[in-house]
Amino acid sequence: MSETESPKAEPSANSNPNHKRGSNSSEDQTDGGGVVKKLKTERFFEIEADAAEDKGSRHTMEDTSVVLLDATADSPSNLRCAHFAIYDGHGGRLAAEYTQKHLHANVLSAGLPRELLDVKAAKRAILDGFRKTDEYLLQESVSGGWQDGATAVCVWVLGETVFVANVGDAKAVVARSSTVDGLQNQTDGKSQLKAIVLTREHKAIYPQERARIQKAGGAVSSNGRLQGRLEVSRAFGDRQFKKVFGPSDAVDFVHKLLKEGLPVTTVSRRLVKEAVRERRCKDNCTAIVIAFRHKISG
Repeated sequence: MSETESPKAEPSANSNPNHKRGSNSSEDQTDGGGVVKKLKTERFFEIEADAAEDKGSRHTMEDTSVVLLDATADSPSNLRCAHFAIYDGHGGRLAAEYTQKHLHANVLSAGLPRELLDVKAAKRAILDGFRKTDEYLLQESVSGGWQDGATAVCVWVLGETVFVANVGDAKAVVARSSTVDGLQNQTDGKSQLKAIVLTREHKAIYPQERARIQKAGGAVSSNGRLQGRLEVSRAFGDRQFKKVFGPSDAVDFVHKLLKEGLPVTTVSRRLVKEAVRERRCKDNCTAIVIAFRHKISG
């Protein structure tokens, strides 16, 4: 991470990079100390997800992504663990590929809960895993003589809880249906979805980031760039990530296609195609669509 402190790992409300579909669920109960005990082995929702990418008008593709519906396949556990991530490379793919291969393993080795959900332990493992990955990446880059880096946005689903962590300005957005008195709010028979950004951009232009950088001995130029060069202030390396869709635009686009019955594989590809070919995104573009579906018992 460049001129950075730790990324934030925030739990959201309960809610090899190939298309997969996973199912199982759990019924959890908190014991008062932050540990959620698993009462049933069945799970209440399925996860379907896939990624798509396009290099846009750039000569090379420097993004990488991860879609793991079962992120503990090598060492099975009772707690469901799914992992999704996008790494936005800068100056090449080496840093993005390194984080793609190693970050999740580092988070697991840092103590990501495997049997019972402990929220504090999960957040601590994610933060420690980010730090270890950055440390090892820097060592690798020195020995290999390469200088590129990557920003990151990562999602873990542990049991029924979603954790999101990011460095840089890549975004995670959740689409949540609005409700009134417990009933879904509908207009003209259409459900209303609200786009909620779960991540916070790390840019030197923001006062909090500027103060942190200056306290650490860094400099922010008058144009709001770190050391006069970088727009993002936290990364596995230093890279600018350009916004393709507004959060609401992306949610509306994906929701429409899912309602038409299209699989997430098609939806993720359509999303990237729309960004690059229709909305003229010039940057590398990668998106993961994750659909949570109620499990039908029978």
